[in-house]
Amino acid sequence: MNHYVGLDVSVKETSVCIVDEAGTVCKEVKVTSHPDDLIAVLSNSGWRLVRIGLEAGPLSQWLFEGLANAGLPAVCIETRHTKAFLKATVNKTDRNDARGIAQMMRVNLFRPVHVKTVSSQQRRALLTARKLISNKARDIENDIRGLLRNFGLKVGVIGRIGFAARIRELLEGVPELQHIIEPLLEARQQLWETFTTLHRRLLSIVRDDATCRRLMTIPGVGPVVALGFVSTIDIPGRFKNSKAVGPALGLTPVLNQSGESSRVGRVSLCGDEMMRTLLYEAAQVMLTVVRKWSWLKAWAMNIAKRRGHQKAIVALARRLAVIMHRIWSDGTEFQWSKSGRPAKP
Repeated sequence: MNHYVGLDVSVKETSVCIVDEAGTVCKEVKVTSHPDDLIAVLSNSGWRLVRIGLEAGPLSQWLFEGLANAGLPAVCIETRHTKAFLKATVNKTDRNDARGIAQMMRVNLFRPVHVKTVSSQQRRALLTARKLISNKARDIENDIRGLLRNFGLKVGVIGRIGFAARIRELLEGVPELQHIIEPLLEARQQLWETFTTLHRRLLSIVRDDATCRRLMTIPGVGPVVALGFVSTIDIPGRFKNSKAVGPALGLTPVLNQSGESSRVGRVSLCGDEMMRTLLYEAAQVMLTVVRKWSWLKAWAMNIAKRRGHQKAIVALARRLAVIMHRIWSDGTEFQWSKSGRPAKP
């Protein structure tokens, strides 16, 4: 008899539920959230396991890899779809959630999620750490501005390089404030030095990656956007076509249809938020910074004339995702003109 497993994962413990083909609960247990402990429970020769479902979350990639390496049929399932299924349960407990996931596996009513490779996870960790350090440094800068503003000292518009000199200039003759602000400036300097180290590491990875270099032939796409796209998509072949990348990143409108009513809303904002933000920034750069004309910029400018600048940026971000996936799949580079002649504004 076939058996199906549901795992409700938390930081410390995981609720395990095993059901048979008829939906009868065969075993329920709680174990430590570690692959070895889960393997010890599920490797019993009495179980003929068909699917083992666990919800996508912070520990899912680590647990999924451990189960898969042990030869167990693990499946990582989509979070929103799982929550919608489990809403039918009156009392939400870890035990009931594990039962619900096990039943989802039994009736094959789930949406699988792609689990990234280790290299993509490491690259994504680098991008996340780089962004985190940058945000913390800017938070300190904004806090310094707010503290000085209470004393009538206005920093004004100043770049990152000249920020510390400007602050020290304002604090001349105010030793009380100097003793307070100077440690913040030192912490800010340390953060920016760490950011520089991480950014150089990122550039070295992009320099040795042929796919990233091809993606950077697109105007507005730099090393951060290219590496972010590669680490997010991971395996381009998991999409049936390039147009499927837009909905996966939450860059397509939501359709709400019921009876005679059909309403097209804003973009869904589902999927990877970081990659969506990077594509939006790349689209902004192409429309506002890049001066060289291309067929893609001309297409976006036509949308801006009809629908407005904001919608043009979103549409361009979506098309950038499609083009980047196609370049990655075909091994080609960006063509500035479709006809082979220089594009004209």
